[in-house]
Amino acid sequence: MDQELYERAGAWFEAHREELVQDIVRLVRIPSVSDPDSGKPPFGAACREVMDEMLQIGREHGFVTENYDYRVGSIGTGEKNWENMIGFWNHLDVVPAGNFWEYEPFEPVMREHFLIGRGAQDNKGPAVGMLYVMQCLRELGVPLKHELCLFVGCDEERGMEDLAWYRANHPCPAMSMIADSGFPVCYGEKGIMEGQLAATGEWSDAVISCQGGSAGNMIPDLALAVLKRDETIWQELQARTAGQRAESRNIFLEQTEEGIRVTARGTAKHSAFPEGSRNAIYELASFLAVLDGLEEGDRELFRSIAFLSEKYDGTNLEISYEDAVSGRTTCAATVLTMEKRRPVLNLNIRYAITDDPGRLQEGIRKAAGAKGYQWRLERDSAPNYFPKEHPAVSLLTGLYQEVTGERTESFVMGGGTYARKLPNAFAYGIGGMRESEQDVQAKKRLFKPGHGGAHEPDEGLNVRQLLEALRIYVVGIAALNDCPLQMEKGSHT
Repeated sequence: MDQELYERAGAWFEAHREELVQDIVRLVRIPSVSDPDSGKPPFGAACREVMDEMLQIGREHGFVTENYDYRVGSIGTGEKNWENMIGFWNHLDVVPAGNFWEYEPFEPVMREHFLIGRGAQDNKGPAVGMLYVMQCLRELGVPLKHELCLFVGCDEERGMEDLAWYRANHPCPAMSMIADSGFPVCYGEKGIMEGQLAATGEWSDAVISCQGGSAGNMIPDLALAVLKRDETIWQELQARTAGQRAESRNIFLEQTEEGIRVTARGTAKHSAFPEGSRNAIYELASFLAVLDGLEEGDRELFRSIAFLSEKYDGTNLEISYEDAVSGRTTCAATVLTMEKRRPVLNLNIRYAITDDPGRLQEGIRKAAGAKGYQWRLERDSAPNYFPKEHPAVSLLTGLYQEVTGERTESFVMGGGTYARKLPNAFAYGIGGMRESEQDVQAKKRLFKPGHGGAHEPDEGLNVRQLLEALRIYVVGIAALNDCPLQMEKGSHT
């Protein structure tokens, strides 16, 4: 590590802290949830607005920008040397705000050293941060042998159609780094499969509506059903909820003109890392599955939904699997809707690198069919594997260890980044850094349990950690000067 550059970069970022935060705020204010059906192509008016704003920020910092049909934007130099380029990739779209925020999701605020707002952490803060990395390297006069360019997209959270379109129409950098993960190098990502389980059975007229969840890659924190007004059912519901302790209450009842509204609360979390969360769809379905006032057919549908949404390891769908490279396959029920009178359950599956997607689908069809459901595949994004033997992996991992004093190794994860859609790509930070005692205490003051993380309510960006991560990036990019961007064929397996 270049200790002198590390110190100079730290001073530079500290001097630009307020400017950097305000640039992030400009983006977080825009509710850029990708919505290709909005009538404003390609991903909705808010995504067009956030792209315009990010490119404007890039020009204000002295870079040349290009807008590729509002799907991808670039910030760098005018003429691009693609064969000698390191590309940084970030996304500007966000997951829906969800529920139970203590702060306004799109009115970002600084509390202590945390910037709070949807997208501050995932991934607008890092996107602006990478722009500042390029500016820091330029202003400090660091000699670089590889060209740098920042790319930003607007459909990462929904399925990465932005990158699929870009790759079909434009060249890619020789090597790409994605600042949307944890340190050090994430050289592999599990496959992502999504689809729906559509019931063949129908609810009776007693179930007016039933729904839960807001995004395919979020564990739902809210699910609700509206039941036909019936005094017997109302009294049974009241009796069953009467014993709930206030601190652990998760079922709420309300009489409305439409009917009896039953609301279940869970805890939102990224579906790639579901452990420890409480799925609101399961909470609702398991509660209503034993409601005596409902017909047996309705109870059976709720029982099946509870069964299919209960676990995160795929055992109930006969698809459990684990390998030494990437760990276990996860399966989460994330969205519940109704098609006519039939329930439809969305599954978000993160499958191990050596798992077989054909085996997955066969298992799902068999297990779901036994419960009266049909499987409909929506998308299957194959796993990504960047050769661990590439010298960049050991170089950047070792540099991170030297800076932090930690023995953290390069890894494979269940989350999905743009790396899976790009050639010769891996993720590097900017999250996963060890928290200081100051961080721990601040989070206790600012966030409830289940709040503050990516895809959670009150999403917060630790600005102190961001600045430290950007310093690591600066010395890391300088250290890559003598690193080949492409490995020779046959040099790895």
